[in-house]
Amino acid sequence: QVQLVESGGGLAQAGGSLRLSCLASARTFSNLAMCWFRQAPGKEREFVAAISRSGAMPLHADSVKGRFTISRDNAKNSVYLQMNSLEPEDTAVYYCAARWTPLYSEYFYSSGEYAYWGQGTQVTVSS
Repeated sequence: QVQLVESGGGLAQAGGSLRLSCLASARTFSNLAMCWFRQAPGKEREFVAAISRSGAMPLHADSVKGRFTISRDNAKNSVYLQMNSLEPEDTAVYYCAARWTPLYSEYFYSSGEYAYWGQGTQVTVSS
């Protein structure tokens, strides 16, 4: 069982920055592929960014590419989402997700592929 706890959400102005963190309770965090999703009111949950066990070549959705960066620190059992140049359209609840994988360099971007989810953290961007 893996528990995920997100933090770092809040209110930001357009053009501003926030950094989300996700702490995982897993003895072997390095064996987890990690991902960030978000869900805006009245919309479906959507993929934001994914990172493999190795952390190499992370994947970002086109809507956030160049503005958001996913990273991980296996020593701290944590994954991060650095969000710059925020836009009102980024307003959503952001969820951290995890899954075990034996593959060192593979990432997953479909919500159905993730077994473990955090409770979400609200990000609100004002114009």
